[in-house]
Amino acid sequence: MSEIAKASGLTREALYKALRPDAQPCFDTINRVCTALGVRLVAQARPYLMEIADDH
Repeated sequence: MSEIAKASGLTREALYKALRPDAQPCFDTINRVCTALGVRLVAQARPYLMEIADDH
């Protein structure tokens, strides 16, 4: 946890607080943690929604 906190630029305490079950961390916090873990978040439209967009 200490390594992830350091790599994400968060304190260890802030990281534990953000990852509590009842927490509602902001996107920036989640993005920092994902980057520290080597995870890339990708937003992708579902095929059904893409078909609707093509119809208009």
